[in-house]
Amino acid sequence: MKILLFGKNGQVGWELQRSLAPLGELVALASDSQALCGDLTDLAGIAQTVRAVAPDVIVNAAAHTAVDRAESEPELARALNALAPGVLAQEAQRSGAWLIHYSTDYVFDGSGDTPWLETDPTGPLNVYGQTKLEGEAAIRASGCQHLIFRTSWVYAARGGNFAKTMLRLARERDHLAVINDQIGAPTGADLLADVTAHAIRSAMQRPELGGLYHLAAGGQTSWYDYARFVIEFARQADAGIKVASDAIQAVPSSAFPTAAQRPLNSRLDTRKLQTTFNLQLPHWQDGITRMLTETLEKSS
Repeated sequence: MKILLFGKNGQVGWELQRSLAPLGELVALASDSQALCGDLTDLAGIAQTVRAVAPDVIVNAAAHTAVDRAESEPELARALNALAPGVLAQEAQRSGAWLIHYSTDYVFDGSGDTPWLETDPTGPLNVYGQTKLEGEAAIRASGCQHLIFRTSWVYAARGGNFAKTMLRLARERDHLAVINDQIGAPTGADLLADVTAHAIRSAMQRPELGGLYHLAAGGQTSWYDYARFVIEFARQADAGIKVASDAIQAVPSSAFPTAAQRPLNSRLDTRKLQTTFNLQLPHWQDGITRMLTETLEKSS
């Protein structure tokens, strides 16, 4: 099996290099790759790359994920999140390859308090969510064999993330204010990568498994409770936490105005994925604990 990966240096792409390597020959590209085009703004270039590599599976882990910046650069967001996936899908359809793609809970309007099903009506609140939804539609319209994974609140041990930001602030400040009206499940890039590899193996043997799936860690939390979990874990580990437990304030989203509106309900119902691929997704705290342990060990 030959696999072509776009976005190798992103959070998910980095983990995919590890999880996909045992499946076969892996060609992993970044936006600045030289020998082959990995720049998703170059639509002709990525089409040429697919034709040159002739992969059995195309994995697209590249995207415009700067949610607030997308409001001021919608055309760039659309090129990366909608037009490029459409081109990859057309090339996959032409060659008979599979396309694996990642989408987001931001395709929903965030209303209610029940987890979103794959079949629920969409209604994105911002440019990022709208362009990601357009990307999904382009893939389906192409008729190619595909797996689309919608996920939420992605983090990785490599690079920056919310937990690391909270650790830094908790070491510097006497008081913290954290949003408590957005609910979701922090999902590790390593979990996404491992499930992707498992799903590819299954889908290659049973093509009828292709389609759209929700993929997120188990359970749910708010950013506020997520922050408290991180800070108390670090406090127990004697990681130099300054802020007192009772000095962490829960505030609404309106306390931190942003260019892009965020959905309040980011819960994703993952029963379809777990049933189809015979998986049990771990609780969000499991992945955060592992990531924190690694992060604190490196900083000690």
